[in-house]
Amino acid sequence: MDMVRKMKVLILGGGAIGRTIAEALKGEFEVTIIEKDELRAKSLAESGFQVVHGDFSYTATLLKAHIDKADLAIITTMDVPTIKRTIQVIRSNNKTIPILTILPDDITPEDIANQMKEEFETEVKIDYAVSPRKAISKVIVEIVEMFGEKKNANLLAKKLQELKQKGDALLIIMHDNPDPDSMASAAALKAIAQNFGLKAHIVYGGEVTHHENKALLNVLGVDMSKVSRGSYEIKRYPFIALIDCQPNGNLTILEEDDLNNIQIIIDHHQILQSLKEKLPSDAFVDIRPEVNSTSSILAEYFKALNLPLNETLSTGLFYGIYVDTKKFSKLSHVDLKAIEFLAEKVNYELLDKIEHPDISTETAEILARAILNRKIYKNVVISNVGFITNRDAIAESADFLLRLEGITTVLVFGIVDDRIEISARTRDVRVNIGKVLKEAFGEIGSGGGHAQSGGARISLGIFKLAKDKSSLLRLAEEAITEKFLEALGIKES
Repeated sequence: MDMVRKMKVLILGGGAIGRTIAEALKGEFEVTIIEKDELRAKSLAESGFQVVHGDFSYTATLLKAHIDKADLAIITTMDVPTIKRTIQVIRSNNKTIPILTILPDDITPEDIANQMKEEFETEVKIDYAVSPRKAISKVIVEIVEMFGEKKNANLLAKKLQELKQKGDALLIIMHDNPDPDSMASAAALKAIAQNFGLKAHIVYGGEVTHHENKALLNVLGVDMSKVSRGSYEIKRYPFIALIDCQPNGNLTILEEDDLNNIQIIIDHHQILQSLKEKLPSDAFVDIRPEVNSTSSILAEYFKALNLPLNETLSTGLFYGIYVDTKKFSKLSHVDLKAIEFLAEKVNYELLDKIEHPDISTETAEILARAILNRKIYKNVVISNVGFITNRDAIAESADFLLRLEGITTVLVFGIVDDRIEISARTRDVRVNIGKVLKEAFGEIGSGGGHAQSGGARISLGIFKLAKDKSSLLRLAEEAITEKFLEALGIKES
C-alpha cells in the first residue's frame, strides 16, 4: 500500500513563469495551476496540466483548487497589490501552508508584511521570496566562478598541445620524498598529458617512506622511478613538469641547465624568489598558496577539461587532499569543490587498502556523503548521510562540516538499524546545542548534550510507513530540518 502521497503544489498564475515552474515540477509533484485567462487555462489543460480557471485572489477559486489540502502555494505575479490580496485570502483559508512568492527587486517580504498589517490589520508572513535581480546575480556569480576554474585548465591544455607539436615526451618530477598529495598529483598530470598524446614518466630523487605512502603508490599502479642528480634519465627528456615542488626547496635532483627544460610548474606552495628569473618565459605556472593541496588543483583541471577520471585516480586525489589538508581541517574554496567533484568517484575499498589508521572506509564514505548532501540555511548546515552502520562517523562528519567557512552550527543525521542517529555542533556562543536538541527532539525521541556539541536519537516508528528507502530518508530529513531550525529560531529558506 502506498502510504506516501505526492506533495501538492498550487501555482497561482499560468503565464510564462508559472508554466515553466509547472513543467519543472510535473511528475514528481502533484501540480495545480490557477489561471484567470480562459484561453491560457484551456491551453494549459490541453498540455496535460491540472488547471482551475479563475482569479486566484478569490476565496471561491482557491477552495475549488483545494487550498486546504495543498502543501505549498507559489504566487507568480509581481503585482504587489495582487500579491497582498492573494496572501490574505490564502491565509484566511489555510493558516499554515508555506507561501513562496516572486517579489519586485525593490520590495522585501518585510515590506509586504508591514503593508498588510496596515491594510488588513492582520499579522502574516511570507515563507519564501525570490527577487529576479538576486536570482540573476546568483546565476552570474556561478558562471563567473566556472570561468575562473576553466581559465588555468585551458592554459595547461594549450601548453600541452604546444609541447606535443615540438616533441612527445614529458618528465614529471615530484619532490625528493613524495607524499600522497605529490604522488596523486603526478599520476593525475600524467593522465592529462596522455590525453594530449604525450608520453609521460614520473620520477623523484629520495625515498617513498611511511606505509601509507607505499600503499598509495601500489594502489595508483603508476610507474614512478628514483633518479639521481645529473642522470641521463633527466637529460633525455625535452620537457620537464614540476608537481608539488620547486628546485632547491624540496627538490634537489635538478642541475642549473635542467631549469631551461621546465615547461610546467603546478604547486600550492609559495613560489621561490629566484625561480621566476630562471624559468623559460613561456612556462605554464600555476602556483596557488591559498589552496591547501596540489591534488585539488589537478581535480579542478579534470573537471574543467571534462576529461575521464577513473576511480583509482579519484581515490588517490581524494586521499592526497585528505592528508595535505590535515584530515580536511583546513580547506579553501578550491579544496572543497575538489572534494565534492571526487566524492562520488572514490572507491572506498581502495582507500581502505592504503591502510591509513586515521580514516576507515566507511568514515571516508560517510564524510563524502555529508559534504555532497549538505543543505545550508543561513549559517546552519544540515546533512543527511543515509543508511549506515558506523554511528561514530556521524559525529566525525559534524566536526568536519563545522570547519566550513561562514558556518556556525551543524547537524548531521543517518539511519542506523531501526533509529535515526543525530550529531550536532556549534561555535555560536549564543546557542546551547544540547538544549536545542532536547527542545527539538525530546518529545519524539531523546536529545541533549553540552553547549557546543550534542546528539539525539529517534526511533523510526511512523517513518517505517514510507513506501521505500528514499521516501523514508526524505520524510526524516523534512521532519528533522523543520524541528531543528524551529528550535534554533531560524526560518527555512
